[in-house]
Amino acid sequence: MIWKKTATHTPLETEEIGQALAAAMTEDKGLPPFVALYGDLGVGKTAFVRGFVSVISPNAAVRSPTFALVNEYRGGKIPVFHFDMYRIEGEDDLYSIGFYDYLDRGICLVEWSENIPFALPDDYFRVLIEKTPEDENERSITIERMEGSC
Repeated sequence: MIWKKTATHTPLETEEIGQALAAAMTEDKGLPPFVALYGDLGVGKTAFVRGFVSVISPNAAVRSPTFALVNEYRGGKIPVFHFDMYRIEGEDDLYSIGFYDYLDRGICLVEWSENIPFALPDDYFRVLIEKTPEDENERSITIERMEGSC
């Protein structure tokens, strides 16, 4: 089910879409605490996460977890765990970083989720961010709620 589809033209607008999802998730405890992010390099996944985290942990300095694999933001209402799965090659890698231990401790935002389809929960948000061919600054953002998909 498509939850929201929109276009953005700046990183700030992409952050605003992240803020909207975070606000919805903090208001409705029935929504899944897992966000799987999809999109090419440089498309704005970390900008989306920056906006999301700004709602829950306003003083957090969000950066890409490319080398750390996970960044934890604990200064707010609920812990947020921001993963980068770009270099993950299988389930053994997930176990070695403690991925499964995070799933019930807060909200997980996972960049490069296409690398871990076997590890996605049954209920989650799928966020696809794509560049549009007509305008190099425009992004198409589709947010879908995936229920019972795994």
